[in-house]
Amino acid sequence: MVVSARQDQRQADAVILVGGRGTRLRPLTIGTPKPMLPTANAPFLQHLLARIQAAGITHVVLSTSFKAEVFEEYFGDGADLGLEIEYVVEETALGTGGGIRNVYDKLRFDTAMVFNGDVLSGMDLGGILDAHAAKDADVTMHLLNVADPRAFGCVPTDGDGRVSAFLEKVEDPPTNQINAGCYVFKREVIATIPENRVVSVERETFPRLLEDGARIFGHVDNSYWRDMGRPEDFVRGSSDIVRGIAPSPLLTGRTGESIVDPSAGVAGGVLLLSGTSVGRGTEIGAGCRIDGTVIFDGVTIEPGAVISNSIIASGAHIGANAHIENCVVGEGATIGARCELQSGMRVFPGVNIPDAGIRFSSDA
Repeated sequence: MVVSARQDQRQADAVILVGGRGTRLRPLTIGTPKPMLPTANAPFLQHLLARIQAAGITHVVLSTSFKAEVFEEYFGDGADLGLEIEYVVEETALGTGGGIRNVYDKLRFDTAMVFNGDVLSGMDLGGILDAHAAKDADVTMHLLNVADPRAFGCVPTDGDGRVSAFLEKVEDPPTNQINAGCYVFKREVIATIPENRVVSVERETFPRLLEDGARIFGHVDNSYWRDMGRPEDFVRGSSDIVRGIAPSPLLTGRTGESIVDPSAGVAGGVLLLSGTSVGRGTEIGAGCRIDGTVIFDGVTIEPGAVISNSIIASGAHIGANAHIENCVVGEGATIGARCELQSGMRVFPGVNIPDAGIRFSSDA
């Protein structure tokens, strides 16, 4: 997909942290970095890159580690997306703060916008950049209001939006504002993060800056937000993109109950519902019902199968009249006819479950 360059380019770098191993999504991430998993028929990272480009930011630095080569092989220099993409590889894990410091030499502008590569968000990128400039902030944090903030890092602010504390997962938080994992830094502030060691931006960098009197502000934006780290969130996030609930420039004008790659074969009488996505070369037999499911490339689903709220990885084979609910089926796995999989079961790559009409679940 070629995206035309914008005239209103912003003088800011985008830094995306994509070095994690995605262990919560195994077995999907055994051989594929989490940001590259198909999401609404495109790598998850591509949706974020499209939003960055649409906001007028053209220079992107990817901070990579696990399977680092996969990113550059797919995106190249970013020209097809209307971007300039550079890559920095962490040879050893450096944490969020260390990862940000590690890309310092690639930054071109005085402002850097940092993204966690596993968050799906509809935040107004221009809005937080404008707020950062208007307040002459050293750091501006995207804050989100949630009903129960106890499981998150809470960030209280004063009447002007200036951050007064960083509270990690306290039992009685004084605010429902949480750290949503997107930050805007002055470039000179990034230079103060220690080099070549593990640094937590949440537990070390931000508290130190606050103690030193830095101007740290919160920018509250309650647009769509989801951490895509768990299978249930990954499925929901993908279906929300397909249905237009979560914004992505890649699907402008194409949202609905499902998205099907043109090369896929879907037989008559198949129901594709609730934001289901069907990847390249996949074949779905007659009479299947598929609800809110992410189907990767080259999958075969025999007639009469019923699948809901699941992820079916590339090359998997689902037998006739199989029932799969809330499960992950790994790459190249085979699920026999009439099998029932449910309750969060994860089938690892290449596993063969024979025809048997047996019910399997993670609780068994």
